[in-house]
Amino acid sequence: MKKQLTLFNEYKKGIWDQNPVFKMLLGLCPVLAVTVSAMNGIAMALATTFVLTFSSFIISLIRKLVPTQVRIASYILIIATFVTVVDLVMRAQFPALSKELGPYIPLIVVNCLILGRQEAFSSKNNPLRSVVDALGMGTGFLIALASLGGIREILGSRTLLGLQVLPDMFEPWLVMILPAGAFLTLGVMLGFLNYLTLRNKRKTDEAQLAHHPELPIIDTSIRQG
Repeated sequence: MKKQLTLFNEYKKGIWDQNPVFKMLLGLCPVLAVTVSAMNGIAMALATTFVLTFSSFIISLIRKLVPTQVRIASYILIIATFVTVVDLVMRAQFPALSKELGPYIPLIVVNCLILGRQEAFSSKNNPLRSVVDALGMGTGFLIALASLGGIREILGSRTLLGLQVLPDMFEPWLVMILPAGAFLTLGVMLGFLNYLTLRNKRKTDEAQLAHHPELPIIDTSIRQG
């Protein structure tokens, strides 16, 4: 039987080990579409986290009552309810931000991150663990969108959260506020994070080998050709 993680580790895994964007590449449509600024990324991530957390809680509560044949339809109905709440609140309280995000708030209903967590986790665990998992995934999603949006905003507009951070002599990179900029920035970030992961793993393996020289060296690299 697989050992359960502690609640803290359950939360922490969504920040890095199973980060929705940097590790699992989930929900990339809003990640690439709305991150022309850090504020847009933060708003989208918070809206997604709200929907993910409350839908996970409800689905975990009723997981034993929903027939297997209609579980996906039930999940979508619950998710759509909370998406409607978010959409109406944003239109009423933050009309400018709602206009900026456009159709991507309603499209949270079909975000693969949310539906995937319901099917893979909430439908199999208790409400507390499901909420903690959702908060961890939401935090990881927030970090990804805020960092991606921040980089694009700084290089494309010389600002961060609306405040100028680069001097007037810096010529903004137009490509960073275009769709191509989202793909390029995310690709560079993924490459850099993968490099750090592999380097840390290599250092850990070398440290273990130094302390236990009798251990065999296992080459886990993927060979092509």
